[in-house]
Amino acid sequence: MIPESFQVCYDKLWALLRARKMKKKDLQFLTKLSSAVIAKLGKGMPVHLNTLLKICSALNCSLDDIVDVSQTVPQQV
Repeated sequence: MIPESFQVCYDKLWALLRARKMKKKDLQFLTKLSSAVIAKLGKGMPVHLNTLLKICSALNCSLDDIVDVSQTVPQQV
């Protein structure tokens, strides 16, 4: 699990799917991922590295083509 000080963003993945005229269902079919995992991606939630690698393999791309990971600055109360 990603520590709270990091945030993941899958905007690159969605842009890549749009460029290839694919939908989330197409991605699910290609990767054999469950609908729950696709839903997690859609909500910007962290997923296992193996999941991301499976997507990269299916789309013939690299991790930095589908995900951004950024460190967030903790807010002081």
